[in-house]
Amino acid sequence: MINSIQMKKVILSMLAASTLVFASCSDDDSPEDPNVVVPETYTFTRDGSSTVSYSGQSTRIEMAEVILDALMDEDITDANVILNMFSHEENREDFPGRADLNASNKSVRSKTAASKDYFSSNSTESNAIKNIFDGYIRSQVTEVFPNWEVNAEAGVAGKIQVGGGSTRYVNARGLEYNQAFAKGLIGALMMDQMLNNYLSTAVLDEASNVEDNNAGTTAEGKNYTTMEHKWDEAFGYLYGAEESAAAPQLGADSFLNKYLARVDGDVDFAGIADEIYDAFKTGRAAIVAKNYTVRDQQAEIIKAAVSKVVAVRAVYYLQAGKSNLGVDNSKVFHDLSEGYGFVQSLRFTQSPDGTPYLTASQVNAFLSELEEGEGNGFWDIEASTLDNMSEAIATVFGFTVEQAL
Repeated sequence: MINSIQMKKVILSMLAASTLVFASCSDDDSPEDPNVVVPETYTFTRDGSSTVSYSGQSTRIEMAEVILDALMDEDITDANVILNMFSHEENREDFPGRADLNASNKSVRSKTAASKDYFSSNSTESNAIKNIFDGYIRSQVTEVFPNWEVNAEAGVAGKIQVGGGSTRYVNARGLEYNQAFAKGLIGALMMDQMLNNYLSTAVLDEASNVEDNNAGTTAEGKNYTTMEHKWDEAFGYLYGAEESAAAPQLGADSFLNKYLARVDGDVDFAGIADEIYDAFKTGRAAIVAKNYTVRDQQAEIIKAAVSKVVAVRAVYYLQAGKSNLGVDNSKVFHDLSEGYGFVQSLRFTQSPDGTPYLTASQVNAFLSELEEGEGNGFWDIEASTLDNMSEAIATVFGFTVEQAL
């Protein structure tokens, strides 16, 4: 457990980090290069056929949705049933009734905490993070499912409902494992792969990608260049569940797409969805025009805006949990469980200097504080803890706590 002096040190270090310049769009983000022709929608063709492809990302998002459903199926008695979904292997029948997913060579676990920028030379932390998600699955099956009809209390996993509201299923410290899994995966999978992998110059410019893109040389058997495809894969982790990339509606999945809609719906952050979509279009158009300066400028816009989306929701849920302290623990625990996952996701943000806005140690310190509370986790968490944490996060990302509410 972190004592008050340690907590103050964490907060001070984060406030100091607020001296970072938070990247944002200028008043006019139109590229100066007349060859960069930005379409009205994310639509790109070669010889009359679409060059946009991100089916692997759509598949992983769908797999993750099925895993979330399984995490609320109390009839599952073997954690390996869900663990096998998470670490799926091609043609293994891990997804009942889903021949398409079973036949896929994709898996969620393999791409969790697996970006080029952050984990290519850091397998120890990558494996530790994967193991955290394995742990959420195991603990849900071994701790929470057996207590599905037990009333939760401090130190005892089970169900909790107050005032006729929704029933929540928590561990002994009040944490909903399924929420920690879902919101943590937004950072560890969607954001990490998008910001720290496919939008990384190390990936976009890898091997002969620049030479091939300049020459219009497409990938073997494909209608796109490798660089075009890498950019599309980043796009897919946000829009992969949408019916059409040309007309994203948002709220199409349980992950980043859903919460971009929530943040964009807040008057204080209205327009952030268009900012991200326009940057994706412009960056893709810049690749077609072979203008890598504009491409990289748009990548930075996306990294800053997506990072802010996750930070806003972290603060939102910490404050939502605080608002019901002493009134309705079912609401407190649900909101703080979501907040816990979003705080975990802050590890995977990327600032203009190529590092997370909050370091792994800073994020882990916050998670530890939430887990411990005054000894029983969420059961005795204090409002001041949530306020201090919210203020530190908001300051680093350049918004106020009030704006996030």
